[in-house]
Amino acid sequence: MNVKNVEKEAVRASITVQITKAEMEPAINKVYMKVRKDITLPGFRKGKAPRAIIEAAYGKHVFYEDAIEEMYAQIYTECILSQKDLKPVGRPMVTKMEIIDGDGVELVIVTDLYPEVTLGEYKGLEVEKAEVSVTEAEVEAEIDRMANNVARISSVERAALNGDTAVIDFEGFKDGIAFDGGKGEKYDLKLGSGSFIPGFEEQVVGMSAGEEKDINVTFPEEYHAADLAGAPVVFKVKVHEVKETIVPEKDDEFAKDVSEFDTIAELRADIEKKMLENKQNGVDRAFQNAALDKAVANMTVEIPESMVEEELERQMERMDYELRSQGASLEAYAQMLGGDMENIKNSLRPGALSAVKTNVMLDAVVTAENIEVSDEECEEEYAKIAESYKLDVEKVKEIMGINDLRGDLQVRKAAKLIADEAVAIAPKKEEE
Repeated sequence: MNVKNVEKEAVRASITVQITKAEMEPAINKVYMKVRKDITLPGFRKGKAPRAIIEAAYGKHVFYEDAIEEMYAQIYTECILSQKDLKPVGRPMVTKMEIIDGDGVELVIVTDLYPEVTLGEYKGLEVEKAEVSVTEAEVEAEIDRMANNVARISSVERAALNGDTAVIDFEGFKDGIAFDGGKGEKYDLKLGSGSFIPGFEEQVVGMSAGEEKDINVTFPEEYHAADLAGAPVVFKVKVHEVKETIVPEKDDEFAKDVSEFDTIAELRADIEKKMLENKQNGVDRAFQNAALDKAVANMTVEIPESMVEEELERQMERMDYELRSQGASLEAYAQMLGGDMENIKNSLRPGALSAVKTNVMLDAVVTAENIEVSDEECEEEYAKIAESYKLDVEKVKEIMGINDLRGDLQVRKAAKLIADEAVAIAPKKEEE
């Protein structure tokens, strides 16, 4: 193979390649062996026509296009990757093929290139950063949640109170006719939860086991079912049982039951500490992301479309995997939203472009700062990943090669450098 010419633009290159017939011959014969089973010619049984006869019937270059596809990996390695000043991304495309003397071919191959970046300011960036604090009310709310998780439910022989659970049968009627979705039996309704339409739960309060009642309510104007939105309806309700939620006292005994601490004071202190850590981690992530966004805004770069498309495919595959783990699919999700896969792709495009720009900027910072990652750091990260996913370290190494891991750690270091060098400023107060 001979690279005849290379024309390079900002994020695209056009490579002219010449391939002799002798170089193509193995691929041509391989294509012939694949397709001959489907070819029928007069005088030959199906799949038995010689190659020369097929070429005479359909043209002597009939197998060339498929042969070039068969040679794709070889052409890519020998003619594109071999160009030291090119860094191809995406899948190169053959845009032109001409037969040349000796029945070889001349190809014009176009490939996107990894973009050249001109970094702007990425150190000393002023970024808003909020102060974090935890209120007594937040700590108390968490303790309440823990107490409710271990609360006991007990049947009581009295009228239902707000906070009780009423076991009810119900059926809804509009203009005297039962409507779809308005019926339930032995339904556990937590009174005061707001899970039913406004006004319903309030009228169950005061009812006792065995009591029946007609409850008059009106559906909200914004209700999702158009035939019920804003409509007055009647629910026939029967209470089977009233159950009381018995929440434990939030004392030292409670602390011992739900944690490793001996006193409620120690539990409160631990909750406050963990809440503070979680909030701080969130603020730190937001601070770093904001610093990266500023560094991206300060750089100059042209992003090739193929890089955005690849990132889009990754994001859609990730979304599909997550949906399938929940028993759904990307196709079903698209239909539920009233669109198609292209709609989802378009909705993800701005985020994909942003992700590509951030990665490109961080790669440039890695180079500018000569950021390196040692073998020891890679081994430590392999161990962390193995522990996190409960895998053997060697298995992790099979899944993620050291060059990929090293590159990931370099990018993380670059992101940390930008955040560490950024100057935290107080958030602007919202205008009243």
